[in-house]
Amino acid sequence: MKSTAKALLPALWLLAGVAQHAAAQTSAPGVQPQLQRQDTAALRQTVEQFLRTQSTGLPGQVNVSVGQIDSRSNLPACAAPEAFLPKGSRVWGKTTVGIRCTEPSPWTIYVASTVQVIGEYLIAAAPLAQGQTVNPNDVTRIKGDLTALPAGILTDAGQAVGRTLALSIAAGTPLRGDALRSQAAVQQGQTVRVMSTGPGFQVSAEARALNNASEGQIAQARTVSGQVVSGVARAGGIVEVTY
Repeated sequence: MKSTAKALLPALWLLAGVAQHAAAQTSAPGVQPQLQRQDTAALRQTVEQFLRTQSTGLPGQVNVSVGQIDSRSNLPACAAPEAFLPKGSRVWGKTTVGIRCTEPSPWTIYVASTVQVIGEYLIAAAPLAQGQTVNPNDVTRIKGDLTALPAGILTDAGQAVGRTLALSIAAGTPLRGDALRSQAAVQQGQTVRVMSTGPGFQVSAEARALNNASEGQIAQARTVSGQVVSGVARAGGIVEVTY
């Protein structure tokens, strides 16, 4: 037994020396422990949640698609990554979302994403001519990706019916707000009623409109006495003057 113990001693001393060397290397000055790397899948989830929150209230079914993050980016792990919209980006169609980290190691990356909004919008049910007043049978609604359409697309018939076309459009063309104009509440040369209202009084008089004006716009009119007054155009040929 004694001879066996003596034979094992050199091996035990060797193992002890290796362990001490490893411990010394770990605690030696200048030797840094390996940093944890950021999970890119978690960052993509952060972007998706951010876009879903920001898109609340959009007119339709929202679908969010987040682009891939290069796994070779090798970012240090972040305690609380923060998503944000860079200047010029918006939560609509193809967009870019930034993610920044402040601690323990600051960094910022940008992730390409897409926000698709599926909803109904108005199209012309038949060819419509310039100057034509839109009635309910002139338009119909179809469903599609609103983010793939030009800006200003109308989504409700109430936005178009009763207005006139600023230009002719073909059947099936999406209706845009800038293609329509409101009918004039007051037309140039029309005999209008000027309603003057102030503290404790209201006076009405006939006058002749000097310009076209839609509901709520400023209209000018010349009274019988030759005085020119300005007021707010109201439906029915009324110019409202408030003192």
